[in-house]
Amino acid sequence: MLIDELKKANIEAMKARDNDARAALSVVLTRYKLQEVEAKAQGKDIGDAECLSIIQKVLKELSDEKEGYLKVNNTDRAGAITKQEETLKGYLPRQLSEEEIRAEISKLEDKSMPSIMKHFKANFAGKVDMSLVSSIARNL
Repeated sequence: MLIDELKKANIEAMKARDNDARAALSVVLTRYKLQEVEAKAQGKDIGDAECLSIIQKVLKELSDEKEGYLKVNNTDRAGAITKQEETLKGYLPRQLSEEEIRAEISKLEDKSMPSIMKHFKANFAGKVDMSLVSSIARNL
């Protein structure tokens, strides 16, 4: 499972004293554990799909944080966040390109925005940037 890979990578980062990688991995592991506890309370299990979702949310937050540091010209902290982003991106599956997204949309019978978004969320969760799908769909 993906969570096991993340745990091993966190231990390796700790041994290598790679604080940036460790910080990013620790956030993901902590959020996964919280989500796992909530799911068990409801009698459910969570897996790789939820883990990928957590990684994507953390990447989005890191991106926003980096923008803030760049606005105030704190390049050291922005560089550290870039390293954290690179660490986490290594665990995401290959993302669909714009051409692949356009091709998939063209295959759909119903090209309304809700239908397109529902299709991509159901079939390509974790493999596509939903904001990119939304912008492509709006421009069709």
